[in-house]
Amino acid sequence: MDAVRVSALRERLTGTGWLEAVGGFAGALRRSVERRGASGLLLVGTEAYEPWHLAAHLDDEAAWSDVPRLAPTLLRHSPPAGAPAHLLHDLRRLTGAGRGDTVLVVVPEAAGAPLLERVQDARRRGATVLALDGGAPAGAGAAGGPGGPGGPGGLGELAHERLAVGTAAEGPFDLAQHLVSVAAGQRTHRRSVRDRLARLAERLTSTPAISRW
Repeated sequence: MDAVRVSALRERLTGTGWLEAVGGFAGALRRSVERRGASGLLLVGTEAYEPWHLAAHLDDEAAWSDVPRLAPTLLRHSPPAGAPAHLLHDLRRLTGAGRGDTVLVVVPEAAGAPLLERVQDARRRGATVLALDGGAPAGAGAAGGPGGPGGPGGLGELAHERLAVGTAAEGPFDLAQHLVSVAAGQRTHRRSVRDRLARLAERLTSTPAISRW
């Protein structure tokens, strides 16, 4: 994803409501990690899709925006031996998640029953669950709780907040992850579509923070 593509999307996104949905979801993410008693952000995908890019974006945004709790712990299904310590966290950490934890599930397709069972258990123990998925959005974009539209593999029923990207013309799955990370670092989410995309373009053309990913 580059700044040219972001700039080209400005007119397409104006008036669609999609950026507003992204802002609402990102605001829920930030409030969750900053709430009293919050203990960490756990980021997890599927065995076939690990959300490396979002992990890096959130890590950078945490440094840029001085919001350290936005820096995630990436949970992996099968971390290889010899990986750096911060890339060795497996799903056992999700098994132990509970009150104070925020679990962000990022899946372009179905999550699969084993992962969903762990997420459901974490929610029962008090964790806040958010989902960014490739399901069909309701309208321009969907963000909602358990009563909302069903996402891939039932994420729509498990998540307290959900952003469904789908395959519509609003933008691809990787763009949604860029926008969520940028919006999560903002103190306010009432900026215009143009303002948000301009800020994203600035981020993409500036020198990135040193990333561990």
